[in-house]
This record gives sequence, C-alpha cells and structure tokens, in this order.
Amino acid sequence: MMTMRPKLLAAALALGLAAPALADGHEAGSKHTIMPEDEGARAFMEQFGFSEAVIHGDTVYLSGVILGPAPEGMTREEAYERSFQYLGTVLERAGSSWDDVIDITTYHVDIDASMPALAAVKNRYVKAPFPAWTAIDVDRLYAAEGEVEIKITARVTPM
Repeated sequence: MMTMRPKLLAAALALGLAAPALADGHEAGSKHTIMPEDEGARAFMEQFGFSEAVIHGDTVYLSGVILGPAPEGMTREEAYERSFQYLGTVLERAGSSWDDVIDITTYHVDIDASMPALAAVKNRYVKAPFPAWTAIDVDRLYAAEGEVEIKITARVTPM
C-alpha cells in the first residue's frame, strides 16, 4: 500500500495532461460511469473499485482528486490550475461544465496554507451564481504528500 500512495499522487497530477477518457459502458438503469483512458490511472481505480465520475439521472458525481505538492519550479497555484483543468475535462466528458457545478467539497491538510491558492484558481473556473462549498481540515489524505482533495457534484448541462 505504501508504494501506491506516490503512484496515486503522480496519477492524479498527470491526469491533467492525459487524453480524455470515455465512458466505460457499465450502465445500470440511469447510472453511467466515466473511467480514465490512462491505463495506470484506470488500473488503480479498478483495483480499488471506483470511477472517475458517475452520472445518475441529471447529476454528475466526480470522485475526489488530490492536488499538490507543486512540482519543483511550479507554484502551488500553477499546480492547482492543472488539477482544475483536469476536473474540467471530466465534467465535459460527463456532459457537464463548471457552470453546472452545484456542490464542491474540499479536504485540506493545511487549510491556511492551501486556501489562498485554491480559492484563486477556483474563482477562475467557478462564477456566480456560486455552488455550495464546504472546506474541511483533515489530518491527511490517501496520498500522504497530498495537500487538498476536491470532490464535485454537478448537474448534466441542460440541452
């Protein structure tokens, strides 16, 4: 398990640069799942039994994405920007957008250190009318070196 933590963080950070994924075809009623095309990220999610996102009815539920720490030569805000770009691609593949986000939950291992950069990046993507947002300070994330985990709920973009 210890060797998976750095891989999870690397996968989470690298996913922002990965090609978009397609739905995996697992449907049950109105439930539809989105999985990454990246083989390593997909294998990790399959090993632990979760999807990148689930669409149920007109609601999209994104699994948490771990942010940070910033790679050498990159600011925390730049690193968070990559994660928000990735989250935007997941929303898009699920038939949603940043305009459709209704709830954001963030988990912070140091809320005072991470909140200014996170809020600055979030505010470039999320505009009024604002979604609900709950920020929670925690002892640690699954990836021990992670700084923030973001979980999003959105509606499917109305046609």
